[in-house]
Amino acid sequence: MNPAAIFWPMIAHVALVYVLYVLMFLRRKSAVQGGSARISDFRENRNEPAESLFVRNSLHNQFELPPLFHIACLALYATSGVNLFTVIFAWIFVASRYVHAAIHVTSNRIRYRQPAFTVGFVANALLWIWLALHLLRVV
Repeated sequence: MNPAAIFWPMIAHVALVYVLYVLMFLRRKSAVQGGSARISDFRENRNEPAESLFVRNSLHNQFELPPLFHIACLALYATSGVNLFTVIFAWIFVASRYVHAAIHVTSNRIRYRQPAFTVGFVANALLWIWLALHLLRVV
């Protein structure tokens, strides 16, 4: 397997972040045009309008667990630890982030969001476990 394959899930996650930024812009623009917010409301983000609050929270969430994902992928690449297993779990992590974000910016139901988060959490943990075992030369 080409070790560079680990970069595609990373690129897919970055694409998600950009999509969320565009969605937040569109929802904020709509809130201003609809009169439920003023542009100045976004200066300190104290009164995020309902239209964009879920998106802002989802975007913020992309900078909590996902940095650990990106670091694991880079470390796996740098130490020649990339294999089919790691690429599959990287894709599972990213797919879970897409599902999580989709739920977050629509219904925002914890009942559905939590399982998506848990799948990504476990996939990310497995990447780190693999990295540790790889470094110990166990696998």
